[in-house]
Amino acid sequence: MVSAGKVLYVGSSDTPAWIVAQAVTLADLRGWTRFAGLQVPYSLVERSAERELLPMAQALELTVTAWSPLGGGLLTGRYGSDRERPGDTRVAALGQSSLTGRNLAIADAVNAVAAERGASSAQVAIAWVRAQQARAVIVPMLGARRREQLEDNLGALGLELTAEELARLEEVSRIQLGFPHDFGADRLAYGDTRPLIDSHRPHGPQSRRNHE
Repeated sequence: MVSAGKVLYVGSSDTPAWIVAQAVTLADLRGWTRFAGLQVPYSLVERSAERELLPMAQALELTVTAWSPLGGGLLTGRYGSDRERPGDTRVAALGQSSLTGRNLAIADAVNAVAAERGASSAQVAIAWVRAQQARAVIVPMLGARRREQLEDNLGALGLELTAEELARLEEVSRIQLGFPHDFGADRLAYGDTRPLIDSHRPHGPQSRRNHE
């Protein structure tokens, strides 16, 4: 973030977790300004950030700005297994390889929740991203091209998904985290108490000296 010609906050975009973690660690050790956040793709159809990037962001207290929360247009309501595929969208322009059975099933689930709630599919998709705060501090980035799209997207601020709706969307979009996440090592050290741990801590040598 830049204000009046001054850099206020520094972040990273689309960078491997180990590089960001190394940079933050070096900054803390040397008293430098650390990254304040990172920018990654995150949506119901793109959840791979849950493997490394979101856990790292939570542990290092980095805010996550999530780009493409509508899955590149797949979750706008224009796609679904029961809908004719439009030819004037970004997905159509870039090729339709993303229209897999999994992604269409996710779009179907989003469309169904939207119909039940009297909301748009885009609002449901954005509301799901906003509901993932237990994984990290996540802020969806909106990429609307028209005013009416932006106004519709902002309507997600007034939509709170129920536990049942979140469970439905979780089930259809769940990914395999892979090793070591599915190995269960956390349980060996923490049992069922890991979510209760408060990871907040002061940043950098100066902050640590202020708290000693």
